[in-house]
Amino acid sequence: MSERATREETVDVVWSGSWVAERLGVALEGDGELRELLGLALRRNPKRAHLLVSNVLGKHVPQRPSVVHGAGFELGERVRALLGAQEARRAVVLGYAETATGLGHAVADGLRDAPYLHSTRRPVAGVEQAGGFEESHSHATSHLLLPEDRDLLASGGTGADASVLVLVDDEFSTGNTVLNTIRALHALHPRERYVIVALVDMRSAGDRDRLTVFAAEIGARVDLVTRSTGTVALPDGVLERGQALVAAQEAEQAGRAEGSAGAVEDADSAPVTRVDLDWPAGVPDGGRHGFTPAHRAALEAALPAMADRIAAELGDAAGPAPRRVLVLGFEELMYAPLRLGTALEAALGADAEVRYSTTTRSPVLAVDDPGYAIRTRLVFPAHDDPADGPGDRYAYNVAGAGFDAVVAVVDSTADTPELHAPDGLLARLAEHTGHVLLAVLPSYVPATAAPTGVPGTPTPAPERQEPAVLPEPLRGPDFSSYAPEDVGWLLQDLSDTELEAPTEEREEAIQSGGAHYAESLPVEYQPSAAYQALFTAALEASAVRIARAVGTVTETVLAERGPRPVLVSLARAGTPVGVLMRRWAQHRHGLDLPHYAISIVRGRGIDATALRWLAAHHDPADVVFVDGWTGKGAITRELAAAITEFEASGGPAGFDPEISVLADPGGCVRTYGTREDFLIPSACLNSTVSGLISRTVLRADLVGPDDFHGGKFYRELADSDVSGLFLDTIAARFDEVAGQVEAAAKELLAADRAPTWEGWAAVERISEEYGIHDVNLVKPGVGETTRVLLRRVPWKILAKRGAGADLEHIRLLAEQRGVPVEEVDDLPYSCVGLIHPRFTRGATGADGKAVQGA
Repeated sequence: MSERATREETVDVVWSGSWVAERLGVALEGDGELRELLGLALRRNPKRAHLLVSNVLGKHVPQRPSVVHGAGFELGERVRALLGAQEARRAVVLGYAETATGLGHAVADGLRDAPYLHSTRRPVAGVEQAGGFEESHSHATSHLLLPEDRDLLASGGTGADASVLVLVDDEFSTGNTVLNTIRALHALHPRERYVIVALVDMRSAGDRDRLTVFAAEIGARVDLVTRSTGTVALPDGVLERGQALVAAQEAEQAGRAEGSAGAVEDADSAPVTRVDLDWPAGVPDGGRHGFTPAHRAALEAALPAMADRIAAELGDAAGPAPRRVLVLGFEELMYAPLRLGTALEAALGADAEVRYSTTTRSPVLAVDDPGYAIRTRLVFPAHDDPADGPGDRYAYNVAGAGFDAVVAVVDSTADTPELHAPDGLLARLAEHTGHVLLAVLPSYVPATAAPTGVPGTPTPAPERQEPAVLPEPLRGPDFSSYAPEDVGWLLQDLSDTELEAPTEEREEAIQSGGAHYAESLPVEYQPSAAYQALFTAALEASAVRIARAVGTVTETVLAERGPRPVLVSLARAGTPVGVLMRRWAQHRHGLDLPHYAISIVRGRGIDATALRWLAAHHDPADVVFVDGWTGKGAITRELAAAITEFEASGGPAGFDPEISVLADPGGCVRTYGTREDFLIPSACLNSTVSGLISRTVLRADLVGPDDFHGGKFYRELADSDVSGLFLDTIAARFDEVAGQVEAAAKELLAADRAPTWEGWAAVERISEEYGIHDVNLVKPGVGETTRVLLRRVPWKILAKRGAGADLEHIRLLAEQRGVPVEEVDDLPYSCVGLIHPRFTRGATGADGKAVQGA
């Protein structure tokens, strides 16, 4: 959500703090956005009379869910930019109960890979406290920390050194709460860096200095990330005058209520309907005990279906379809209702106006005046058997707001008789809307908790599933010559394992034992001086054309899969393209796109462990698979089948199997930079143009069910490495082709890009014409033909008559290996490499195994 859109959503003609400001002399001073973000209200509190009421927090003021989540998400992105991608992966986010539990969770979303925990005022039987602190100005002060993973606050649950701790609150008034938190946690788990995040920083100059001194005392760096900055000017005696004003207003309101009692006959209450969300098993209802990236991925995948169930219930209600819908969370349970709200916004679209807020413990005076932030309040008894005893709870700005329907979201601990009582929350809501839906989430109980059955103890979610401990990506310079930010390899390092064999010997082994081609590696081809010179000349000659294709495919992806897609290249041919796409997005748009390389093996499918890792750290819907080029479309089909099989076996859903490629001469995909078949110099070489990484390996004795597929880092070939040269040469042309890319992307986005599979038809024809009778032995396109000559025992090369310079390296390789080149007409590709089982015993079919020769 852009800043402009947020401002348009929150700005009002009358400032919602003017009523308090005029009567008490309280003034907000700060940047231009401050009054749009904050209003003022009064509360009966012996420590502080005024209350800063946020318009984008979703606590007291109903707001669009996308605005609320976007406010936290953007702060998280700023923290990620501050820390850098590497350090952000090691961060832990801690939010404050109750007001900032949802904000902190949204900040963790913005950091992408960070686990999240929020403090709580609800003790859970059998869960040991890992820490706590006090909030001095609050009406309910004690904060408990109850992480399921005892190492979470020490190292983010990774077992590594203490990670950066990101503390999130809705506002900084004095900084006391933050100081108390850091002091308590630093004594348990000292660390070198903290980041403090808030929507607004309202501290005085003295308070700011105090935090600076405190950071120096503990020897840690403390950074601050806020959306807006200002101060609250409080005149002398404001606390006493505020308390008197609250008392006078309450007495006046009580008198009006007494005078009107019985004057109006009660209207019929709205119906209350329970909706079954089918909450995903094993996903916590919030961050009270910790919320991991794996939990986030599972929730993201389930949200659309849950929103559809809510929308269906709203549509089944008697009368016209609701136009204004409120999703109402419950005290600390802020994030789950918020994300249900964002999903409902998407599901209902322009047909409805969705708002989000939550109930609260905090007693605030309500004044029905446009210059006051809390116009109305509903009062009802607590309904979750709180540890500090019964008491009133509140929902603000709901009554009189004109909501056609309210979706109340609580956890199972709070689904009690008090909730359904005549004076309970549901009954109070039913007085002010046409339809009430109740959605109950299963209260999450850590595995370490005491046995259930004790009154007030939450019921654990059924069939709770712990995510597997997944390996972490490999990065340069320890694995590959690429910079660590360029790509994370979802592979395991097999560099010390002997896997290579001479081509003929390797294919003999495949042939005789029916082995799979991915169980071994060919000896890496080392180019001659003449071939290396040809590569350099080809790179210089084609750099502009490649840069144009890189820009075009990246702009298409950003337009259709943005705003921040996750690039996942198919190792290894796709990886240089993925790095270039990432660099284009960074150079032209300032985007820091994540990029990973993943293994896919013909006949065996994609690396399921790597997919699970991606789903644990990113929304599968954001993943964009990237490859270098298409031949006849075998990998396109392989990926689609593999994703279907992965989901059918219980893997996280939501991955889009479409591949985005630099060149699509076969007409196999709809997202591409060009459909020309031209020389992509990265196809000319093996590891020395791909970060010194081998082709991927899948062998049962080396790769277990929870391991990534394998790969080797050829450090010994560093003197021949041209990976950086390839990337830098093309990236240097980005500005030169920017105008052409803009025009080409615009044209492609408006065009019919449906796959034609023209190349597949040509391959079938060639297979029959040359008596091969197996399309898997026909390798079309410059890239695939190059692979045949580098890694296989080819039969012959078909070259399109007049193809010219794009085939110079093909002709040189064919000459070196004694392979005939036959020029032909009517070829949709520049060239085609042929393998025949009568001439090479190692030819492999669709299942990756040897084809028996005739």
